Amino acid sequence: MNPHDELFSLINRLPTTVPMFERTVHIPSALTPEPYKKMLVHDHHMTVAMETYHRSTVDVKVLDHRLEGNDYTRKIVLLKHATDVPVQFGIVRFRLDYVTEAVRNEIIAGQTPLGRILINHNVLRQIDLGAILEITAGPALAGYLQMPIGAVTYGRLATIFCNGQPAVDLLEISAPLK
Repeated sequence: MNPHDELFSLINRLPTTVPMFERTVHIPSALTPEPYKKMLVHDHHMTVAMETYHRSTVDVKVLDHRLEGNDYTRKIVLLKHATDVPVQFGIVRFRLDYVTEAVRNEIIAGQTPLGRILINHNVLRQIDLGAILEITAGPALAGYLQMPIGAVTYGRLATIFCNGQPAVDLLEISAPLK
């Protein structure tokens, strides 16, 4: 799939009234600048990458969500634990029929980051990196990540396979890193 088509498919599941981005550019993984490359170009959970980089556990703040049958979408910000400091923005589309009822209920509760839930429940998972994006923040993203409109950050599109099934499509955007 075209990365921009996939990006806007996720964004349009929970649209905003103001623009999310000024510009997005698909870039080769090898050209991703550090420290974003270390943060994004891997096949691990972003929850773990964020916690390692920021030397803090993270809390999830659900900004919006939609549940239609077994199809659950949520827009989130990960925050450094017990603070209002954002480290990541994300949109996740989860096909809940690929996980147990306990995992489903914990995801829908919105109290724990998705990666932590899958790790804690020992869900067999594989993460396939789809694309790296250079992102110029529009007003919505700038507000979510407490960054200036027009500032540049990086993100990724990926798919998580749970128990061998393509269960999760996600957009993960890092807050600007120093």
